[in-house]
Amino acid sequence: MTNTAKKGFNANQLKIIAMISMTTDHLVSVIYPDYPTEWWIILLHILGRLAAPTFWFFLVEGYCHTHDRKKYALRLFLFSIVGHFTYNFAFGIPFIPFQTSVFNQTSVMWPLFWGLIALMVNDSGSLKQWQKTFIIAAICAITFCSDWSCIAVLAILMIYDNRGSFKKQMAGMMFCVAMYAAVYAIFINPVYGIIQMFVALTIPLLARYNGERGSWKGMKWFFYLYYPAHLIVCGIIRLALHGNTGVMIGG
Repeated sequence: MTNTAKKGFNANQLKIIAMISMTTDHLVSVIYPDYPTEWWIILLHILGRLAAPTFWFFLVEGYCHTHDRKKYALRLFLFSIVGHFTYNFAFGIPFIPFQTSVFNQTSVMWPLFWGLIALMVNDSGSLKQWQKTFIIAAICAITFCSDWSCIAVLAILMIYDNRGSFKKQMAGMMFCVAMYAAVYAIFINPVYGIIQMFVALTIPLLARYNGERGSWKGMKWFFYLYYPAHLIVCGIIRLALHGNTGVMIGG
């Protein structure tokens, strides 16, 4: 029998890589808090940069292929609420925002949800261009306080608007990340600001995406369950090692 599987990585495989990357990054953050600069810790955080761009990329793919965008948005919204409490528990950030900082007040699920809404606004045939611009600017304001901030929304829009040209998708994404890295370096930590630019390591992986979902259809729900579950584990480790204290900006 001829093997017809395409070469490269399917969506499930890339998402697994992203989840491993994310888990590594989060575990290192709770075990070694407050932005240490030992080379091997920095290396682990660099490997952790593979996660966010993969999730942005596949949110766009999901938006383009889903049969029901409203259900997709509702699902992301519900898990952004769950993600808020588990993310803040993981890193010792108050559940009520803005008690400690304007940065890092909720999880990346929040801008992922609003990124999907931004795509729906972008494609709306009933809105004028100035209305679309106003709404997307408002979405950027709403998501500014989250993990990856409004940059996640802008990167999602860049990836979508340049769909069909992988080079333009990645160039647009990196432009957005450069803005995030600059803000991170100036206001939070210069070394960790530079680390953000290593999302570029995701590009050769995404370039090998073969356009296939993968045979396991349960990946969608596995991610939605895995995300809060791994954060709860991180929170338990944080409490065991450091007590009820914050381990990063926002805590």
